[in-house]
Amino acid sequence: MSLLVVGLSHRSAPVSVLERASLSTDAQAKLLHDTLAAEPAAEAAVLATCNRIELYADVDKFHAGVAELSTLLAQHSGVGLEELTPYLYVHYEDRAVHHLFSVACGLDSMVVGEGQILGQIKDTLALGQELHTAGRLLNDLFQQALRVGKRAHSETGIDRAGQSLVTFGLEQIAAGEPVEDWAKGKRALVIGAGSMSSLAAATLGRIGVSEIVVANRTHARAERLVEILGEAGTAARAVAMADVAHELTRVDVAVSCTGATGLVLTGAAVAFAVGEELTVAGPADAAAAAGCPVDFSGTAAAGAAVAGFGVVDGALRADGAAAATPGVDADSLELHGSWAENTQRRLSRAARGVPVPAGPVRLALLDLAMPRDIDAAVHRVPGVRLVDIESLAEASADAPMAADVDQVRAIVSDEVAAFGAAQRAAHITPTVVALRAMAAEVVASEVARLEGRVPGLDDKQRAEVTQTVRRVVDKLLHAPTVRIKQLAAEPGGAGYADALRTLFDLDPETVAAVSRADLNDADVKNRGRS
Repeated sequence: MSLLVVGLSHRSAPVSVLERASLSTDAQAKLLHDTLAAEPAAEAAVLATCNRIELYADVDKFHAGVAELSTLLAQHSGVGLEELTPYLYVHYEDRAVHHLFSVACGLDSMVVGEGQILGQIKDTLALGQELHTAGRLLNDLFQQALRVGKRAHSETGIDRAGQSLVTFGLEQIAAGEPVEDWAKGKRALVIGAGSMSSLAAATLGRIGVSEIVVANRTHARAERLVEILGEAGTAARAVAMADVAHELTRVDVAVSCTGATGLVLTGAAVAFAVGEELTVAGPADAAAAAGCPVDFSGTAAAGAAVAGFGVVDGALRADGAAAATPGVDADSLELHGSWAENTQRRLSRAARGVPVPAGPVRLALLDLAMPRDIDAAVHRVPGVRLVDIESLAEASADAPMAADVDQVRAIVSDEVAAFGAAQRAAHITPTVVALRAMAAEVVASEVARLEGRVPGLDDKQRAEVTQTVRRVVDKLLHAPTVRIKQLAAEPGGAGYADALRTLFDLDPETVAAVSRADLNDADVKNRGRS
């Protein structure tokens, strides 16, 4: 069996595709079960973040495995296979290990070095353990990935090379001004109270905004976040989602990261909040601004007066209807964008005709959700600036790489080599155990035969003879078994297990039974960790 990963990320796919391909927790569980039901896969784990969907599996056939995993990703993501295929990447065996270790270290993140991906990898492992889809290989792989990621952060300055996605987004909003200076005297609205929204609120408090308003579908969670902010010395209060429209008129910056099934803020809602028009250049722009059927020939305020505002499934809507966009659980939202090497897949802002406000910014918006919370049409509202996942990817494409990255890459290479050696050595262990078990049976059989032929031996003599025979067998087996473990740990050493089974005529079922026992032991240990 061999490790295979098939996936797509910000490196390979545009935001529009990633947005449509996002997987809820239930969808991830169904994908894992269906992957195990597929013939080529024996183990499976899915790493699904806002900017990454990767399916890991232990497969016995490469080409069949790629085809099956690609098909399953398409089926469960809702994006057709023909459309999805150009954006998929495939890594196999050591390259798959290298990829995951790089991801764990933050080398593959939009903001190099950010450590939030470690929490997502931990969640991936926990789900695989809970559903019993992660066996010995994937348990070893993801546990080692966590250790490698922690080692990179503790032994190098990779943390200095990157920041949290929240900080990076706020820096883009500040447009070159120090964020602490930009934040002075500003009021902020945080929509959502999950992990990323909480990080956003904490970051806003740390850089010195004067007040934070938290809106969340579950008011108790908003209150809890407000309490935490208060303990840190930040003025904060909680409001209901129904109050977002009003609060939007009072704040200078809003950050949104929810699991809503549709847009949380439409273009019309934002335009209404700042008392401006939402300009639409033509039918294509009108479609992009969809989500609020206001009269775009007039002011947003007039359109809002016609349509009215409402909160449906936690989304502030001007048309009282939720968009048909798949949602994800807010608690599972961890944003880990990839370093944007694939910029040729994305149009620049200028090419898309998305203007950056030339005048003063009256309302700054940071959308950290996938699928998006804020309508892209707000780019056309005068005095409003929107920074979202796609714009962060574009901005990060030119970000400088820190010198510490080279040191982390060296750590990853060393760890990949060590992991491969350990796995190859572990592969031969059941064969060695089966060989020693066979040798023990031979010793027991010969001692029993000796007792029949020499019945006069007393207990002491019998024990001495037995111990002598065992020592002879152990000494004969010691050097070959130690050496074969060393050889098996080297690249290309997988064939030594087959050679050992052939030379000693070992029963394949005995070897398989040892492997199953090891897997059961590992499963018990891993359940204890989770």
